[in-house]
Amino acid sequence: MLWPATDDDFAAWVGLFADPLRAKRAFWHLVLSGAPALPAVREGLRHSNPEVRRYCTKVLDHLVDEDSFGDLVRVLGDPDPRVRADALHALACERCKQGGCLPSKDAVLRPAIDALLGDPDKHVRAMAVGVVGRWVHSDESAVAALIAARDQDPDPSVRKRASWDAPGGTIFTKTLPRPPRR
Repeated sequence: MLWPATDDDFAAWVGLFADPLRAKRAFWHLVLSGAPALPAVREGLRHSNPEVRRYCTKVLDHLVDEDSFGDLVRVLGDPDPRVRADALHALACERCKQGGCLPSKDAVLRPAIDALLGDPDKHVRAMAVGVVGRWVHSDESAVAALIAARDQDPDPSVRKRASWDAPGGTIFTKTLPRPPRR
């Protein structure tokens, strides 16, 4: 099949993620289709092909809704580190979201800390810094995890990234809550 029979055959569009020549067009079709595409995209997170799962996390980065956060957290256990890293990005990035929907601390912080401190892939750990850093000003476990990564991660790039979000770092300082105006 070159293209799905209809524009709203979202499962077929998700299947095109397995084809490198058609994946980008399928990505934009699904993103521009909006919420109606979400069930097929969430189902694609279970696909046997890691490229399909990876593209589905990228679509969810733009279209995520409350129902999708649990699926993204579950994907943090995916065997492919690129899928895990893209899922962390989708959980952390505010810039890509069309609806401004972000996950709650209760749903995401513990799995993100686990990824930061225990994932075997340095890129996944570096991406986890951004998720954990969202709560560095309000949660002691986030502070402790960032300090541990800053001081003990085996990879220098992860230590550097964690140093930005940990207390005293540039991102930490830029994101300090402002005192109320009088």
